[in-house]
Amino acid sequence: MTLTNQNIEQLLQLCKSGDQHAQMEVYNRYYKAMYNTAFRIVRDRFEAEDIMQDSFLSAFTKLDSLKEIKTFGSWLKRIVINNSIYHYKKNTKYNDVPLDDVLYKVEDHSGITETDGFTNLKANQVLETMKLLKDNYRMGLTLHLIEGYDYEEICEIMDITNANCRTLISRAKDSLRKKLTSLAL
Repeated sequence: MTLTNQNIEQLLQLCKSGDQHAQMEVYNRYYKAMYNTAFRIVRDRFEAEDIMQDSFLSAFTKLDSLKEIKTFGSWLKRIVINNSIYHYKKNTKYNDVPLDDVLYKVEDHSGITETDGFTNLKANQVLETMKLLKDNYRMGLTLHLIEGYDYEEICEIMDITNANCRTLISRAKDSLRKKLTSLAL
């Protein structure tokens, strides 16, 4: 049986034994989603790629600490999100303007394909409008609406109280709604 035909549990067992081909197969299955997750938080394609690769290295070295192999995808995503937030906070101290914000976008890393014209146009418009939100609003909405984290998990990730989290998400949704409404006019 080739590695591409094996399920994730079998691949992870091979990864635990240090099989580099199995690690490459796991990487190939998850890298696009993990890159998109990191990119939505740090908004820099090169940094997102570095974060994604560091997260994979970290995951492969700590694979023995994973209790349920079935939860590998969500465990890996949590590593990527934590690393992304760490890098984001570290880089916001300097208030640099990313080069991607200055130059025309060459690539679309939103994770949405153009198969359903009108729906995707609206989804792309929402994602683009989310980029205009304050950073904490954008991060909170990304974690809640796109990544699917609940309030308790967002509180832990962003290191805020439950009340602050609910207020932040509510205000972020309201701000997004207002920006989308003004664009529609």
